[in-house]
Amino acid sequence: MTNPVDDRTGAIDYDAALILDAEELAEQAVAAAYEELSRELSELGIASASVSEHADAEAGTYVVQCGGTSYSISGPSIPASDCWGLATYALFDIVNRQLAGQRLALYALNGGNDLFGIFMTPAQAERSRGALPRKSDWPYTPTAEPDWFGMYHD
Repeated sequence: MTNPVDDRTGAIDYDAALILDAEELAEQAVAAAYEELSRELSELGIASASVSEHADAEAGTYVVQCGGTSYSISGPSIPASDCWGLATYALFDIVNRQLAGQRLALYALNGGNDLFGIFMTPAQAERSRGALPRKSDWPYTPTAEPDWFGMYHD
């Protein structure tokens, strides 16, 4: 992996970011995105986890499971406006649980159709925040909390 943040300026190397799309994730693509990210995890010596998806078109449900944790992405009691954020949270939480105790974490850049993931240390994330004037551009750790799902905002 390349250094994702310039040590001097704090500028993010966006070429080191992985293209993700929250809409696609919410449309039953969390496991496929995880498969892509697992290549990066492998470089860190971390074995892939088993990620399964369960979708029921009639009921309108989509649930992702990994390591004994279930992530409800869509369903009758979940507002449609929250599905993208919940799918983003699920993917990042799965990866970051595997990275617990490591020096790196997977951070999100942007959101929605412009979502990216980038591996960096907490110090690199902090350094990059100092270089970016708009909070909405800062790297963040997705959460399951609507409306912003962990994204910094102005």
